[in-house]
Amino acid sequence: MGLMSKILGESGGSRQKEDYVEIESDGVDTGTTAAARQVRIAKIGDKQDVIDIKDAVYDGDVVIADITRHSTQDREMEHITDELKQVVTEVGGDIAQKGDDQLIITPNGVAINRDPLGQ
Repeated sequence: MGLMSKILGESGGSRQKEDYVEIESDGVDTGTTAAARQVRIAKIGDKQDVIDIKDAVYDGDVVIADITRHSTQDREMEHITDELKQVVTEVGGDIAQKGDDQLIITPNGVAINRDPLGQ
């Protein structure tokens, strides 16, 4: 099982907040400074799930969305992607699909480099 599978869950599986493991940050100052942006994890099952993703992007967060319930040729997925592209255009962000299972949606000031690391 790869790291992203552990983070996002396997196809058909459902992760809960309790499934994530807190990693000790020895020697790293985690202080009380609030992060300006967060990386949010989402699962797109239907069009209703897009509302929370849009809100997060408008708030300045990066969203990694699991789209394994849909094929990339799925008509509903086309509508969902079009709606998310519109949000990205409005906020000046970026959107990319990674394989057949993930969408990455970013707000203004965050670009997605499409060149994999280490290659």
